Amino acid sequence: MKMELEQGKKQSVKEWIEYRLPVFSFIEHLAQYRTPKNLSFAWNFGSLAGIALVIQIITGIVLAMHYTPHVLHAFDSVENIMRNVNYGWLIRYSHAIGASMFFIVIYAHIARGLYYGSYKSPREIVWFLGIMIFLAMMATAFMGYVLPWGQMSFWGATVITNLFSAFPIVGESIVTWLWGGFSVDNPTLNRFFALHYLFPFIITAIVILHIVALHRHGSSNPTGVEVKSASDTIPFHPYYTVKDFFGFGVFFILFAYFLFFNPNYLGHPDNYIPANPLVTPPHIVPEWYFLPFYAILRAIPNKLGGVIAMFASVLILALLPWLDRSPIRSGSYRPAFKIFYWIFIIDVVILGYIGANPPEQPFIAIGQVASLVYFAYFLVVLPMLSKFEQARSLPESISTAYSKK
Repeated sequence: MKMELEQGKKQSVKEWIEYRLPVFSFIEHLAQYRTPKNLSFAWNFGSLAGIALVIQIITGIVLAMHYTPHVLHAFDSVENIMRNVNYGWLIRYSHAIGASMFFIVIYAHIARGLYYGSYKSPREIVWFLGIMIFLAMMATAFMGYVLPWGQMSFWGATVITNLFSAFPIVGESIVTWLWGGFSVDNPTLNRFFALHYLFPFIITAIVILHIVALHRHGSSNPTGVEVKSASDTIPFHPYYTVKDFFGFGVFFILFAYFLFFNPNYLGHPDNYIPANPLVTPPHIVPEWYFLPFYAILRAIPNKLGGVIAMFASVLILALLPWLDRSPIRSGSYRPAFKIFYWIFIIDVVILGYIGANPPEQPFIAIGQVASLVYFAYFLVVLPMLSKFEQARSLPESISTAYSKK
């Protein structure tokens, strides 16, 4: 009798909470959520991005406890974290390498979306929110790169913020507002630190909306065919949770390699030199994940044209639902698209290589050609393929395609 009363109390508490905040029904939804049964490991990148975001937030909060956002103390405070804080080197390297790992999985996530048409109806909002996450990540990473206040931090901030001066009328005012004065100095560092701390939580909010929008119509799949019956799906747990944990294992092995054996490989040696406004580095480069866009910026001799092209190279992704009108989602059933897709991927890698090299010949010419190919893929190739490509026949259902494997 006593046990029954206790169970009744527990149930009533659960019902009381559920009525006011449906957290338990949400957990049950996740446990019972059904997904297409043919998802490959390419669908692991979303959950990997979530893990990377959690790592960045946790390590970032700990680092903020010891960091001093002042131009006279920032560099020394980072050195203090590395040398004197218990496991400070581990936290700092985890945060720095975590940023690169975050971009690796996001770029893979975007590449998968481009190949399998994840931007097409009815998932346009999912795609738009993903682009917003990407833009917020880029802003967060740029501001975070400034915080160590090394040579590349200072000069990178000077060069990138100065780009806004290219805009007529309002450009100089934007630069002054970003700097908090008339040069990159203490106000710049303070506002970058505040925004760098804030943006991951904004990203988290957008990620939640991204997941909610995804659950509205469910995940896409390698065939691009919509779910037609329950036989096309399986429960997310335990089938895909196990698959995700396998992906986590691979992710953390790669993460551990850089963390323990090559922690500075993805960074720049000049950032271990304190910032000096009187000494300009011979070659100013951003972090590796910005290099393709940096190459596009430098490909156009006109400053304003380069800035517009750089921003357009990211924002054009948001136009994909209208640029690619093909009724076939998956690149697996589009032979011509598949060829141009891999040309595009190779082109992005070439842009990254060009961005890492000095602005001199032949790198300038190669960068200009690669930039032209980049925009031609979106503005010429995809619209033309939408009209003239002869696609392969789609399977009748996911189950049909799955049974043939």
